[in-house]
Amino acid sequence: MKIIDTHCDALLKLWENKERSFTNSPEVDTNVERLQQGNVKGQLFAIFIEPETPSDEKYKLALEQIDIFHREVVGKHEQIKKIENWSDFNTLQDGEIGAVLTLEGADAFGNDINKLKHLYDLGVKSLGLTWNNANLVADGVGESRGAGLSDFGKEVVQLNNAHQVLTDVSHLSIKGFWDVMELSKYPIATHSNSITLCNHRRNLNDDQAKAMFANNGLIGIVFTPPFISETGEATIADVIRHIEHFCSLGGEKHICLGSDFDGITKYVKGLENSSKYPKLVQELLKHYTEEQVAGFCYQNFMNFIPK
Repeated sequence: MKIIDTHCDALLKLWENKERSFTNSPEVDTNVERLQQGNVKGQLFAIFIEPETPSDEKYKLALEQIDIFHREVVGKHEQIKKIENWSDFNTLQDGEIGAVLTLEGADAFGNDINKLKHLYDLGVKSLGLTWNNANLVADGVGESRGAGLSDFGKEVVQLNNAHQVLTDVSHLSIKGFWDVMELSKYPIATHSNSITLCNHRRNLNDDQAKAMFANNGLIGIVFTPPFISETGEATIADVIRHIEHFCSLGGEKHICLGSDFDGITKYVKGLENSSKYPKLVQELLKHYTEEQVAGFCYQNFMNFIPK
């Protein structure tokens, strides 16, 4: 079963330690060997800048991670193909893996729309408006003010629409989420679960999930144990419970997988890196038809992306 994974932090890991190899470093959950073993056909690679980074350095660090993407991820592996246009997914050959650049948090470009346009030009095709903190676009879930999108933030979402860039609501404040629902043509939560099953601020409530489904959006099930179970420990069965819940809300065609590999230090038992995806598929097939599982694993994403 093919897999498309909507969120990983491999670029941050490679940036933090230049000695790590994207080919086979054991510290990299989504290295090439593991992606191949897991039959991953598409991987979205997030650019993430630590929040304590001085504002005037964030754009530079984002460009450094983009350089790592082009040089270490794509440049050194002929089987890894950069997705320049969404239609490139349809031209991937057997054994090739589509690689997509994404940005987690608009902090990197501040209030400079030209910087954002340059990031588009460099290949960014999905934009997470915030991490947990506030920025000039919106408040994140960790900002007590809980504000929605700024006027600039609304401009950013509209620019995303014009460039066929996904607008990612994971980490976004609740009010910001509803503002995005009014504006975005391509809303996605790249790595979020259900707050009904696990009361964590990073998860989506049922009204939010239903709104995503009604707006043809997509929710990527995340493998971060604290987002899966309030005990902080999780099994594959616990992951499937979140899929079941979203299905019960009408989301069968709007669920995908957003592991958060390389951004997590605790793992779901049996899902420790990308090579373990076949175990998840095996368990899913005990509960769902092959067509449904194919939807969760890759087809829902393929149906969602701009044509």
